[in-house]
Amino acid sequence: MTTDPGPWIRTAADLDRLVDRLDGVRAIGLDTEGDSLHSYREKVCLLQVSAVDGGAWLVDPLAVPDLSPLAPLLADGAVLKVVHGGDNDITSLRRDFGFAFRTVFDTAIAARLLGDRELGLQALVRNELGIELDKGSQRDDWSRRPLTARQEAYALADVEHLMALAARLTARLHAAGRVAWAREEFEALASLPPPAPRDRAEGFRKLKGGSRLPPRGQAVLRELHLWREAAAEAADRPPFKIVAAEVLVELAEAPPPTVAATARALARFPRARDEAAAVHAAVERGLALPDDALPERPRGERSRTTADERRRADALRAWRDDEAARAGLDPAVVLPVRLIERLAAAAPRTVTELTAVEGMRRWRVEAWADALLDACAAC
Repeated sequence: MTTDPGPWIRTAADLDRLVDRLDGVRAIGLDTEGDSLHSYREKVCLLQVSAVDGGAWLVDPLAVPDLSPLAPLLADGAVLKVVHGGDNDITSLRRDFGFAFRTVFDTAIAARLLGDRELGLQALVRNELGIELDKGSQRDDWSRRPLTARQEAYALADVEHLMALAARLTARLHAAGRVAWAREEFEALASLPPPAPRDRAEGFRKLKGGSRLPPRGQAVLRELHLWREAAAEAADRPPFKIVAAEVLVELAEAPPPTVAATARALARFPRARDEAAAVHAAVERGLALPDDALPERPRGERSRTTADERRRADALRAWRDDEAARAGLDPAVVLPVRLIERLAAAAPRTVTELTAVEGMRRWRVEAWADALLDACAAC
Protein backbone atom coordinates (compact mmCIF):
# COMPACT_ATOMS: atom_id res chain seq x y z
CA MET A 1 0.00 0.00 0.00
CA THR A 2 1.37 3.45 -0.98
CA THR A 3 2.15 5.77 1.92
CA ASP A 4 0.41 9.12 1.68
CA PRO A 5 3.19 11.77 1.57
CA GLY A 6 1.14 14.37 3.44
CA PRO A 7 0.05 17.74 2.04
CA TRP A 8 3.58 19.19 1.66
CA ILE A 9 6.07 17.83 -0.88
CA ARG A 10 9.43 19.24 0.19
CA THR A 11 11.91 16.44 -0.57
CA ALA A 12 12.70 14.15 -3.48
CA ALA A 13 11.42 11.25 -1.40
CA ASP A 14 8.12 13.07 -0.81
CA LEU A 15 7.81 13.62 -4.56
CA ASP A 16 8.45 9.97 -5.32
CA ARG A 17 5.74 8.99 -2.84
CA LEU A 18 3.32 11.43 -4.46
CA VAL A 19 4.02 10.02 -7.92
CA ASP A 20 3.37 6.54 -6.53
CA ARG A 21 0.17 7.76 -4.92
CA LEU A 22 -1.05 9.16 -8.24
CA ASP A 23 -0.20 6.07 -10.24
CA GLY A 24 -3.33 4.86 -12.01
CA VAL A 25 -5.55 7.87 -11.29
CA ARG A 26 -7.86 8.96 -14.12
CA ALA A 27 -7.58 12.69 -13.47
CA ILE A 28 -5.61 15.23 -11.48
CA GLY A 29 -6.09 18.92 -10.77
CA LEU A 30 -3.23 21.37 -11.29
CA ASP A 31 -2.50 24.94 -10.33
CA THR A 32 0.62 27.02 -9.78
CA GLU A 33 1.61 30.11 -7.87
CA GLY A 34 4.42 32.33 -9.11
CA ASP A 35 6.16 35.55 -8.14
CA SER A 36 5.62 37.71 -11.24
CA LEU A 37 4.26 40.54 -9.08
CA HIS A 38 7.35 40.53 -6.89
CA SER A 39 10.43 39.49 -8.92
CA TYR A 40 12.12 40.49 -12.16
CA ARG A 41 12.15 36.96 -13.56
CA GLU A 42 9.03 35.01 -12.71
CA LYS A 43 9.38 31.47 -11.47
CA VAL A 44 6.98 28.79 -10.31
CA CYS A 45 7.03 28.94 -6.51
CA LEU A 46 4.32 26.38 -5.75
CA LEU A 47 2.60 23.56 -7.63
CA GLN A 48 -0.75 22.35 -6.31
CA VAL A 49 -1.97 18.89 -7.26
CA SER A 50 -5.23 17.10 -6.46
CA ALA A 51 -6.49 13.63 -7.37
CA VAL A 52 -9.91 12.63 -8.63
CA ASP A 53 -10.13 10.00 -5.90
CA GLY A 54 -9.35 12.51 -3.15
CA GLY A 55 -6.36 14.30 -1.71
CA ALA A 56 -4.51 17.52 -2.48
CA TRP A 57 -0.83 18.37 -2.18
CA LEU A 58 1.51 21.36 -2.22
CA VAL A 59 4.71 20.70 -4.17
CA ASP A 60 7.48 23.14 -3.27
CA PRO A 61 9.84 23.64 -6.25
CA LEU A 62 11.97 25.98 -4.15
CA ALA A 63 12.81 22.98 -1.96
CA VAL A 64 12.64 20.30 -4.68
CA PRO A 65 14.00 21.93 -7.86
CA ASP A 66 13.93 18.65 -9.82
CA LEU A 67 10.28 17.90 -10.58
CA SER A 68 11.05 15.52 -13.46
CA PRO A 69 9.30 12.56 -11.73
CA LEU A 70 6.03 14.34 -12.56
CA ALA A 71 6.80 14.54 -16.29
CA PRO A 72 5.36 11.13 -17.32
CA LEU A 73 2.12 11.84 -15.48
CA LEU A 74 1.63 15.23 -17.14
CA ALA A 75 2.39 13.83 -20.59
CA ASP A 76 0.14 10.77 -20.14
CA GLY A 77 -2.83 11.12 -22.46
CA ALA A 78 -4.83 8.67 -20.32
CA VAL A 79 -4.72 11.06 -17.34
CA LEU A 80 -6.92 14.16 -17.52
CA LYS A 81 -5.25 17.32 -16.22
CA VAL A 82 -7.85 19.79 -14.95
CA VAL A 83 -6.78 23.44 -14.69
CA HIS A 84 -8.48 26.81 -14.40
CA GLY A 85 -7.25 29.59 -16.68
CA GLY A 86 -4.31 27.28 -17.26
CA ASP A 87 -2.39 29.11 -19.97
CA ASN A 88 0.02 30.66 -17.47
CA ASP A 89 0.29 27.41 -15.48
CA ILE A 90 1.14 25.34 -18.55
CA THR A 91 3.55 27.82 -20.11
CA SER A 92 5.30 28.48 -16.79
CA LEU A 93 5.72 24.77 -16.05
CA ARG A 94 7.00 24.23 -19.58
CA ARG A 95 9.46 27.14 -19.17
CA ASP A 96 10.80 26.11 -15.76
CA PHE A 97 10.72 22.30 -16.02
CA GLY A 98 10.29 21.40 -19.69
CA PHE A 99 7.02 19.55 -19.07
CA ALA A 100 4.84 18.39 -21.96
CA PHE A 101 1.06 18.17 -21.55
CA ARG A 102 -1.63 15.98 -23.04
CA THR A 103 -5.35 15.71 -22.28
CA VAL A 104 -6.15 18.97 -20.55
CA PHE A 105 -9.50 20.36 -19.36
CA ASP A 106 -9.66 24.06 -18.54
CA THR A 107 -12.70 25.05 -16.47
CA ALA A 108 -12.39 28.74 -17.46
CA ILE A 109 -12.35 27.91 -21.17
CA ALA A 110 -15.31 25.56 -20.75
CA ALA A 111 -17.32 28.22 -18.94
CA ARG A 112 -16.45 30.80 -21.59
CA LEU A 113 -17.63 28.49 -24.38
CA LEU A 114 -20.88 28.04 -22.46
CA GLY A 115 -21.49 31.78 -22.34
CA ASP A 116 -20.87 32.25 -18.62
CA ARG A 117 -20.16 35.86 -17.68
CA GLU A 118 -18.33 35.18 -14.41
CA LEU A 119 -15.21 33.17 -15.26
CA GLY A 120 -13.08 33.40 -12.12
CA LEU A 121 -12.59 30.21 -10.12
CA GLN A 122 -14.26 31.74 -7.07
CA ALA A 123 -17.37 32.63 -9.09
CA LEU A 124 -17.55 29.28 -10.90
CA VAL A 125 -17.18 27.26 -7.70
CA ARG A 126 -19.85 29.40 -6.08
CA ASN A 127 -22.25 29.25 -9.02
CA GLU A 128 -21.76 25.57 -9.87
CA LEU A 129 -21.01 24.01 -6.48
CA GLY A 130 -22.39 26.47 -3.94
CA ILE A 131 -19.02 26.82 -2.21
CA GLU A 132 -17.36 30.11 -1.29
CA LEU A 133 -13.58 30.33 -1.71
CA ASP A 134 -11.27 32.78 0.00
CA LYS A 135 -9.27 34.66 -2.66
CA GLY A 136 -7.47 36.96 -0.22
CA SER A 137 -4.00 35.57 -0.96
CA GLN A 138 -4.17 36.04 -4.72
CA ARG A 139 -1.46 38.70 -4.93
CA ASP A 140 0.86 37.35 -2.23
CA ASP A 141 4.59 36.81 -2.71
CA TRP A 142 4.67 33.02 -3.09
CA SER A 143 8.47 32.89 -3.03
CA ARG A 144 8.50 33.65 0.70
CA ARG A 145 8.71 30.84 3.23
CA PRO A 146 7.12 29.69 5.38
CA LEU A 147 3.63 30.13 3.98
CA THR A 148 0.91 31.10 6.40
CA ALA A 149 -1.92 28.73 7.24
CA ARG A 150 -4.24 30.98 5.22
CA GLN A 151 -1.95 30.76 2.19
CA GLU A 152 -1.83 26.97 2.45
CA ALA A 153 -5.62 26.78 2.64
CA TYR A 154 -5.98 29.15 -0.30
CA ALA A 155 -3.54 27.17 -2.45
CA LEU A 156 -5.17 23.81 -1.66
CA ALA A 157 -8.66 25.19 -2.31
CA ASP A 158 -7.57 26.15 -5.83
CA VAL A 159 -7.34 22.46 -6.77
CA GLU A 160 -9.67 20.71 -4.32
CA HIS A 161 -12.83 21.58 -6.29
CA LEU A 162 -11.53 21.29 -9.86
CA MET A 163 -12.79 17.72 -10.40
CA ALA A 164 -16.35 18.45 -9.33
CA LEU A 165 -16.33 21.67 -11.32
CA ALA A 166 -15.06 19.92 -14.46
CA ALA A 167 -17.79 17.28 -14.13
CA ARG A 168 -20.51 19.93 -13.96
CA LEU A 169 -19.11 21.86 -16.90
CA THR A 170 -18.65 18.70 -18.98
CA ALA A 171 -22.34 17.89 -18.56
CA ARG A 172 -23.24 21.42 -19.67
CA LEU A 173 -20.94 21.19 -22.71
CA HIS A 174 -22.68 17.97 -23.79
CA ALA A 175 -26.09 19.57 -23.33
CA ALA A 176 -25.04 22.59 -25.40
CA GLY A 177 -23.44 20.50 -28.15
CA ARG A 178 -20.09 22.22 -27.64
CA VAL A 179 -17.85 19.36 -26.54
CA ALA A 180 -15.94 19.47 -29.84
CA TRP A 181 -15.39 23.20 -29.36
CA ALA A 182 -13.88 22.61 -25.94
CA ARG A 183 -11.69 19.70 -27.01
CA GLU A 184 -10.07 21.76 -29.75
CA GLU A 185 -9.45 24.67 -27.41
CA PHE A 186 -7.99 22.30 -24.81
CA GLU A 187 -5.66 20.81 -27.43
CA ALA A 188 -4.43 24.29 -28.31
CA LEU A 189 -3.90 25.06 -24.61
CA ALA A 190 -1.83 21.92 -24.07
CA SER A 191 0.39 22.88 -27.01
CA LEU A 192 1.19 26.41 -25.86
CA PRO A 193 4.93 27.13 -26.01
CA PRO A 194 6.85 28.53 -23.05
CA PRO A 195 6.95 32.32 -22.77
CA ALA A 196 9.45 33.98 -25.09
CA PRO A 197 12.58 35.26 -23.34
CA ARG A 198 12.48 38.91 -22.37
CA ASP A 199 13.62 40.98 -25.38
CA ARG A 200 15.27 44.09 -24.00
CA ALA A 201 16.19 45.60 -27.35
CA GLU A 202 12.66 45.45 -28.80
CA GLY A 203 10.57 45.40 -25.62
CA PHE A 204 9.82 49.13 -25.87
CA ARG A 205 7.51 48.35 -28.80
CA LYS A 206 5.11 46.57 -26.43
CA LEU A 207 4.61 49.58 -24.16
CA LYS A 208 1.07 50.86 -24.55
CA GLY A 209 0.98 54.16 -26.38
CA GLY A 210 4.53 53.90 -27.65
CA SER A 211 3.58 53.02 -31.21
CA ARG A 212 1.99 56.44 -31.74
CA LEU A 213 5.28 58.25 -31.02
CA PRO A 214 7.39 59.56 -33.90
CA PRO A 215 10.77 57.86 -34.52
CA ARG A 216 12.63 60.30 -32.24
CA GLY A 217 10.16 59.70 -29.42
CA GLN A 218 10.51 55.97 -29.91
CA ALA A 219 14.28 56.32 -29.67
CA VAL A 220 13.88 58.03 -26.30
CA LEU A 221 11.36 55.40 -25.22
CA ARG A 222 13.80 52.63 -26.17
CA GLU A 223 16.52 54.14 -23.99
CA LEU A 224 14.10 54.59 -21.10
CA HIS A 225 12.90 51.01 -21.47
CA LEU A 226 16.50 49.71 -21.40
CA TRP A 227 17.17 51.76 -18.26
CA ARG A 228 14.04 50.42 -16.56
CA GLU A 229 14.91 46.80 -17.43
CA ALA A 230 18.39 47.17 -15.95
CA ALA A 231 17.04 48.86 -12.82
CA ALA A 232 14.38 46.18 -12.37
CA GLU A 233 16.89 43.36 -12.74
CA ALA A 234 19.28 44.98 -10.26
CA ALA A 235 16.48 45.40 -7.72
CA ASP A 236 14.89 42.02 -8.57
CA ARG A 237 11.54 43.74 -8.99
CA PRO A 238 9.01 43.69 -11.84
CA PRO A 239 9.62 46.65 -14.18
CA PHE A 240 6.19 48.16 -13.42
CA LYS A 241 7.27 48.54 -9.77
CA ILE A 242 10.23 50.66 -10.85
CA VAL A 243 8.13 53.07 -12.90
CA ALA A 244 4.87 52.67 -14.82
CA ALA A 245 5.04 52.23 -18.59
CA GLU A 246 2.76 55.21 -19.19
CA VAL A 247 5.27 57.44 -17.40
CA LEU A 248 8.02 56.28 -19.77
CA VAL A 249 5.78 57.08 -22.73
CA GLU A 250 5.02 60.53 -21.29
CA LEU A 251 8.75 61.22 -20.84
CA ALA A 252 9.43 60.12 -24.41
CA GLU A 253 6.59 62.24 -25.76
CA ALA A 254 7.64 65.41 -23.89
CA PRO A 255 11.28 64.97 -22.79
CA PRO A 256 12.03 66.96 -19.62
CA PRO A 257 14.82 69.51 -20.13
CA THR A 258 16.63 69.01 -16.81
CA VAL A 259 17.35 66.40 -14.16
CA ALA A 260 15.11 68.31 -11.75
CA ALA A 261 12.22 68.21 -14.20
CA THR A 262 12.81 64.49 -14.70
CA ALA A 263 12.70 63.95 -10.93
CA ARG A 264 9.38 65.78 -10.73
CA ALA A 265 7.95 63.56 -13.47
CA LEU A 266 9.00 60.52 -11.45
CA ALA A 267 7.64 61.80 -8.14
CA ARG A 268 5.23 58.88 -7.63
CA PHE A 269 7.97 56.24 -8.04
CA PRO A 270 10.68 56.49 -5.36
CA ARG A 271 12.95 53.87 -6.98
CA ALA A 272 12.96 55.80 -10.25
CA ARG A 273 12.98 59.28 -8.66
CA ASP A 274 16.21 58.45 -6.84
CA GLU A 275 17.78 57.73 -10.24
CA ALA A 276 16.55 60.85 -11.96
CA ALA A 277 20.02 61.60 -13.30
CA ALA A 278 20.25 58.16 -14.94
CA VAL A 279 16.73 58.52 -16.35
CA HIS A 280 17.55 61.94 -17.75
CA ALA A 281 20.75 60.55 -19.29
CA ALA A 282 18.62 57.90 -21.04
CA VAL A 283 16.37 60.64 -22.41
CA GLU A 284 19.38 62.57 -23.70
CA ARG A 285 20.84 59.45 -25.36
CA GLY A 286 17.62 59.01 -27.31
CA LEU A 287 17.56 62.68 -28.31
CA ALA A 288 21.21 62.58 -29.43
CA LEU A 289 20.90 59.60 -31.76
CA PRO A 290 21.52 60.36 -35.44
CA ASP A 291 18.53 60.04 -37.73
CA ASP A 292 19.83 56.84 -39.33
CA ALA A 293 19.93 55.13 -35.90
CA LEU A 294 16.30 55.81 -34.99
CA PRO A 295 13.94 52.82 -34.55
CA GLU A 296 12.36 51.59 -37.76
CA ARG A 297 9.07 49.80 -38.22
CA PRO A 298 9.70 46.06 -37.65
CA ARG A 299 10.23 44.21 -40.91
CA GLY A 300 7.06 42.52 -42.06
CA GLU A 301 4.77 44.78 -40.02
CA ARG A 302 1.87 46.03 -42.10
CA SER A 303 1.70 49.81 -42.04
CA ARG A 304 -2.02 50.25 -42.70
CA THR A 305 -5.12 48.39 -43.78
CA THR A 306 -6.79 48.89 -47.13
CA ALA A 307 -10.33 50.17 -47.61
CA ASP A 308 -11.45 46.68 -48.66
CA GLU A 309 -9.95 45.19 -45.49
CA ARG A 310 -11.73 47.73 -43.34
CA ARG A 311 -15.05 46.94 -45.04
CA ARG A 312 -14.51 43.20 -44.49
CA ALA A 313 -13.59 43.81 -40.85
CA ASP A 314 -16.72 45.90 -40.34
CA ALA A 315 -18.87 43.16 -41.89
CA LEU A 316 -17.21 40.48 -39.75
CA ARG A 317 -17.69 42.52 -36.57
CA ALA A 318 -21.35 43.16 -37.35
CA TRP A 319 -21.99 39.48 -38.01
CA ARG A 320 -19.99 38.46 -34.92
CA ASP A 321 -21.93 40.73 -32.60
CA ASP A 322 -25.28 39.46 -33.93
CA GLU A 323 -24.19 35.82 -33.68
CA ALA A 324 -22.78 36.29 -30.18
CA ALA A 325 -26.09 37.77 -29.00
CA ARG A 326 -28.02 34.93 -30.61
CA ALA A 327 -25.77 32.22 -29.16
CA GLY A 328 -25.38 33.82 -25.73
CA LEU A 329 -21.60 34.08 -26.09
CA ASP A 330 -19.00 36.73 -25.52
CA PRO A 331 -18.24 38.22 -28.97
CA ALA A 332 -14.55 37.41 -28.46
CA VAL A 333 -15.42 33.72 -28.29
CA VAL A 334 -17.10 33.88 -31.68
CA LEU A 335 -14.30 35.90 -33.30
CA PRO A 336 -11.39 37.47 -31.40
CA VAL A 337 -10.23 40.85 -32.69
CA ARG A 338 -6.96 39.41 -33.99
CA LEU A 339 -8.85 36.76 -35.96
CA ILE A 340 -11.11 39.42 -37.49
CA GLU A 341 -7.98 41.26 -38.64
CA ARG A 342 -6.52 38.11 -40.16
CA LEU A 343 -9.74 37.20 -41.94
CA ALA A 344 -10.13 40.71 -43.30
CA ALA A 345 -6.56 40.63 -44.63
CA ALA A 346 -6.78 37.08 -46.06
CA ALA A 347 -10.23 37.51 -47.67
CA PRO A 348 -10.84 33.73 -47.90
CA ARG A 349 -13.20 32.64 -50.69
CA THR A 350 -13.42 28.91 -49.97
CA VAL A 351 -13.70 26.69 -46.91
CA THR A 352 -10.14 25.50 -47.56
CA GLU A 353 -8.84 29.07 -47.54
CA LEU A 354 -10.92 29.87 -44.47
CA THR A 355 -9.52 26.89 -42.59
CA ALA A 356 -5.97 27.97 -43.43
CA VAL A 357 -6.29 31.32 -41.62
CA GLU A 358 -4.22 31.27 -38.44
CA GLY A 359 -6.40 30.82 -35.34
CA MET A 360 -9.40 29.62 -37.35
CA ARG A 361 -10.44 26.63 -35.28
CA ARG A 362 -12.24 23.70 -36.89
CA TRP A 363 -15.25 24.27 -34.68
CA ARG A 364 -15.66 27.80 -36.02
CA VAL A 365 -15.46 26.54 -39.60
CA GLU A 366 -18.03 23.82 -38.91
CA ALA A 367 -20.39 26.21 -37.14
CA TRP A 368 -20.10 29.35 -39.25
CA ALA A 369 -18.19 28.77 -42.52
CA ASP A 370 -20.92 30.07 -44.83
CA ALA A 371 -21.59 33.16 -42.75
CA LEU A 372 -17.89 33.98 -42.46
CA LEU A 373 -17.29 33.58 -46.19
CA ASP A 374 -20.29 35.80 -46.91
CA ALA A 375 -18.96 38.47 -44.56
CA CYS A 376 -15.49 38.27 -46.15
CA ALA A 377 -17.08 38.79 -49.57
CA ALA A 378 -18.78 42.00 -48.42
CA CYS A 379 -16.83 44.44 -50.59
